[in-house]
Amino acid sequence: MTLQLAYTDAYLGTTEARVVSAEGGDGPLVVLDRTVFYPGGGGQPADTGTILRAADGRAWTVAGARKDGGDIVHQLEGGSEPPAVGDVVRIELDWPRRLRLMRTHTALHALCGVVWRDYGAQVTGGNMEPGAGRMDFEFERMSGDLVDEIESRVNHELSVEREVRVNVLPRDEAFAIPDLIRTKVNLLPPGIEEIRTIEIVGLDLQADGGTHVANTTEVGQIRVTGYESKGRINKRIRIELLDPASQGG
Repeated sequence: MTLQLAYTDAYLGTTEARVVSAEGGDGPLVVLDRTVFYPGGGGQPADTGTILRAADGRAWTVAGARKDGGDIVHQLEGGSEPPAVGDVVRIELDWPRRLRLMRTHTALHALCGVVWRDYGAQVTGGNMEPGAGRMDFEFERMSGDLVDEIESRVNHELSVEREVRVNVLPRDEAFAIPDLIRTKVNLLPPGIEEIRTIEIVGLDLQADGGTHVANTTEVGQIRVTGYESKGRINKRIRIELLDPASQGG
């Protein structure tokens, strides 16, 4: 079973590891005993980066990662031979990309928290890329004025230095928390005994497996770039991160 370091320390961008299994081919696959790569899920894409062999400095580009049972499989670019089982390697994330995903993910949770607190709308879907994302909510009506109001409220919450906390709770304790599951459908299988939660202190608390910044001020500000109807009571809001120049910083 791969030790997933990203779940406990999202800021860890590199670690030493040992190759547990390796499979060649057009897209070589490598399993390590530990990793900082997030394997994708919950709308957050998998990390990319590099594997470097300690013995000779040879490098492989990691195009993505995915979960396979208890393991995290790293997919390498190209058809070259992967590192060998037992090799000691150093893995390094594409850190600017990961940090942008962390900021985006926290921004989406802030959006979710504001919409739930102020409008009582559940989430029906979501997705993201570095710097931009979308969430779908159970709104019957959507307007430009409403979207502007939501944008303003989200940016206020991001600016007030709210701590972002990660906790892992026993399933029974987690499900005793009101409104822990914000999605219309509970996506957590019954067999999961421990639930990882992300709390934006004073705003939002929900089950989540992704990576986040430690404080809302690291997100900066967001802009709502559009909204659309995806059904009678299903409305989509699209956001993007503002760069520092756009924020006056």
